[in-house]
Amino acid sequence: MINIDDMMEKIRRHPSYNRVGMVLFHCGVVRSTSRDGKTVEELILDVDRRRMETILAEMRRSPGIVEILAEIREGKLIPGEDIMLVAVAGDIRENVFPVLMETVNRIKGEATSKSEVHSGSRVEK
Repeated sequence: MINIDDMMEKIRRHPSYNRVGMVLFHCGVVRSTSRDGKTVEELILDVDRRRMETILAEMRRSPGIVEILAEIREGKLIPGEDIMLVAVAGDIRENVFPVLMETVNRIKGEATSKSEVHSGSRVEK
């Protein structure tokens, strides 16, 4: 189960936490409708964990960033369920906001594949 409190506690234990001025979270939730308006019955998600860890390591080297953590649920999920939690801890918002967006976009684009089930039909995304 994805837990924002557990993730925040891991960040607080980071040896360089004293450099953190903000922690920004993205909590992705399975939508009940697809981008094209179709009703989603379930989402099937696969994650390339090795690729995700590579992305996180690369993004941690961004200026001002202290830590980046991510958790993603795999398998069959239904609308309303949490699917992804990403936390970026860093010095100032000008550094943290863009890194969060890039990290989420890269994970979704490079490390995950998903299928949506619409009224019995499966659509690969």
